Amino acid sequence: MTFPKSVRLVEVGPRDGLQNEPNPIDTATKLELIDRLGTAGIAYIEAASFVSPKWVPQMADHREVMTGLTRRQGVTYAALTPNLKGLEAALECGVEEVAVFGAASEAFSQKNINCSVAESLERFAPVLERAKQANVRVRGYVSCVLGCPYEGEIAPAKVAEVSKALYEMGCYEVSLGDTIGTGTPLAAKRMIEAVSRDIPMEKLAAHFHDTYGQALANLYAVLEEGISVVDSSVAGLGGCPYAKGASGNVASEDVVYLLNGLSIETGIDLNKLADTGTWITQTIGRPNRSKVGVALAAK
Repeated sequence: MTFPKSVRLVEVGPRDGLQNEPNPIDTATKLELIDRLGTAGIAYIEAASFVSPKWVPQMADHREVMTGLTRRQGVTYAALTPNLKGLEAALECGVEEVAVFGAASEAFSQKNINCSVAESLERFAPVLERAKQANVRVRGYVSCVLGCPYEGEIAPAKVAEVSKALYEMGCYEVSLGDTIGTGTPLAAKRMIEAVSRDIPMEKLAAHFHDTYGQALANLYAVLEEGISVVDSSVAGLGGCPYAKGASGNVASEDVVYLLNGLSIETGIDLNKLADTGTWITQTIGRPNRSKVGVALAAK
């Protein structure tokens, strides 16, 4: 059994977690969250989402967040930019890295971004080209890699097809998202095996939600396959507005506890991370979904 020696944790809480809260979170709270995460040793933070405030009012302050954060040396502050307009706005704010998101499910793509999978990929082409001109790296996301709320199971071959398209377009890394959290370890392994036939394993990331309590088991399974980048959200914040019942991303604290137990390096201070999870959930009045965070807070 072989595991990677180190894992890069991508913290999506400030963006993916908070944008799915029912009410907008004030800018000062977001900025403090980002700073606390950096203090805990998180080296990659998705800080904002440059989407239309009409559709995602929780992210209406994306400019204020990206221009107001205290940039720490060695920390990447990224933003989601689903289209060229969003990218241009992000570039004006000095963004270092951006992300685009597609789906392995036709039905989910239509519900989420109102176009087919093929059309979504076509929309990304000018975004990738403009980002390249600006010398800004682009990360790609694929949603519904282990299941869709409308289509059910998703074939690994379809995930591989969409992932390959994003990689060939210029995404330096492709994050594979179990958006509704229905995946199980064997399905996760088979999906990773299919995608890694076309994309080097070191260019792939796992983004698993914990709706059915399988996220850590699925992560363990793909770590065995060679995955060394994991997306997570402090305190398990987040969800998916297009998937009823879908809970948040796997909690960053729980992931770090698992990785520590496997002697995998992360560079993250678990106690500081757990304190951050306790603080943000108390501040916004939400339950802490991190079992590790709750256990440490009770000591």
